[in-house]
Amino acid sequence: MRLSARVDYALRAAAELASVADGTAERSRPVTAEQIARSQDIPPKFLESILLQLRRGGIVHAQRGPEGGYWLARPAGEISLAEVIRVIDGPLAHVRGQRPEQLGYQGAARALQDVWIALRASEREILELVTIADVASGELPGRVNELAADPRAWS
Repeated sequence: MRLSARVDYALRAAAELASVADGTAERSRPVTAEQIARSQDIPPKFLESILLQLRRGGIVHAQRGPEGGYWLARPAGEISLAEVIRVIDGPLAHVRGQRPEQLGYQGAARALQDVWIALRASEREILELVTIADVASGELPGRVNELAADPRAWS
């Protein structure tokens, strides 16, 4: 699985916003893009366009002005990593720009379609399970910890 720099930065920005939230989106204090960029070492101009995508995708709210900034649109525990990835890069699994169920493999390669669909399901299992709150708190679901603890996962 490849994740774009945009997705990486979006997830890091969302985790940063979750770290200052108090659990309810309505009470979160706005954080400037500059503060997020500095704390996560993200290029500021790149981050601005990512935050715009996240705002349009309903992940963050924004306010202009001296008291302005960004905050999560919902509690971080309700925002999965998969949702952020879809807002930034679209559907989770594509092969040559197409969804796996739209591919037409023939003969000996026919089973590849099932492999790609299973891969997408596996990715979804983890990415839908983990929330921005999990990342911000460092308390990941047991299944994720179990998979990450396997030494084969690191090579």
